[in-house]
Parts: sequence; C-alpha cells; structure tokens
Amino acid sequence: MGATPNFNLADAAVWIFDLDNTLYPAGCDLGAQLGRRMGEFVARYLDLPLDQAKVVQKKYFHAHGTTLRGMMVEHNLAPGEYLDYVHDLDLSGIPIDNRLDPALAALPGRKVIYTNATNEHAHRVLNRLGIKHHFEASFDIVDADFLPKPHQQPYEDLLERHGIDPAGAVMVEDIAQNLVPASSLGMATVWVRGGRDIKLTNEQAGHVDHITDDLADWISDLRG
Repeated sequence: MGATPNFNLADAAVWIFDLDNTLYPAGCDLGAQLGRRMGEFVARYLDLPLDQAKVVQKKYFHAHGTTLRGMMVEHNLAPGEYLDYVHDLDLSGIPIDNRLDPALAALPGRKVIYTNATNEHAHRVLNRLGIKHHFEASFDIVDADFLPKPHQQPYEDLLERHGIDPAGAVMVEDIAQNLVPASSLGMATVWVRGGRDIKLTNEQAGHVDHITDDLADWISDLRG
C-alpha cells in the first residue's frame, strides 16, 4: 500500500494526468479506432489475415503490456512507423466538455500528461479538448523507453525528468492498475471509473485514494 497523502489534494504541487479515457469519456470510439489500426498494422507487417493478426495483437498486449512492445521484442520492429500509423486517428468523435477547461484553470499546481501513446497524439487530443494550455509537458511511450504503464521505471523517470516530488503529487488515471506504482512511490491517486462497471482488485483498492465517474465535477467539488 502506498503512503497516505499528507496534504489537501486541492493544494497539490503537481497533477499527473493520463490522457486517453481519462480527460475524455471512454465511451467515444477512439479506442476502437486505435485497436483497428493496430490490427491492420500487425496484419500488414506480419503478412497475416486480419483475424489472425488480431489474435497476435491481443497475445502481445497481454504478454508484453502493449502490442508495440510485443512487436519490438518478438519481431525487432522499429517503433516509429507503428506509432505513426496507429495514432493517425480521427478525433472528431471526442466530445468537448466545456466544464473541464475552467475546472483545470481553478486547480493550482503544475500539470503534466503521462501517456502510453505519443506526445504528438497527446498534443492533438489536448488541442481537440481545448485544454493544452494547462499542461507544461507530456511524457510518452518514447520517453518511457517503450516500457508501458504499469512498469515502475518510467514513473521514476518521469519524476526525475520533471523534478516532481511524489509526496506532493497526484496521479489521475482510468486504469486502476496503473495507479499502483504511483501510490507505491508516495503519490495520491484518483481513479476515473467513468461510469463503467469495473471492480477494483484487493491490490488495486489499497492504492486508489479517490474514485470518480466525472472528472470535471470531481475537480470542481475539490475546489469548492
């Protein structure tokens, strides 16, 4: 279990936000687009029918944490072409939540994105949401040396690179397992459940400090 935060979250020095399905609802089709393009890339790269490529895609995701890492380990893939292809997404389906910009504006403290995607993708999504100006930096899968969450090393690298003291930081994520390393390092944690019918495991429950189904409301209440 991570250390119990000893500060008021409203006064946190640093906020570390996941991107996809955290700053916008998981119900939009971006994840489906991403999965489809992953399957298409694997099919083309390995010269497989699409249905077989999807099996390989899921196998590598479960074995290596991301399809990309599986392709790098198993097939010596150079990651650039994969990342460019799978993140060439239509963002028009992401809904704009007009409450999020003022909520973030009222939240003091530095703000950083930590994503398993790319910085370019993060910038496009943040621009779509109209909130890019709130974030001083983003830390992506390339910065993480292609080790995805929840590997702990990238969390430590993020803290070191951006001079973040975990004792004054909060991490916000839609995947509860990704909060475990953050909590273990001493950060406060917020799980964005987003209305999904998902139960925490016993391990995860010991590392999740707060749960919300609506991030903008939660931030506004925090400041209220």
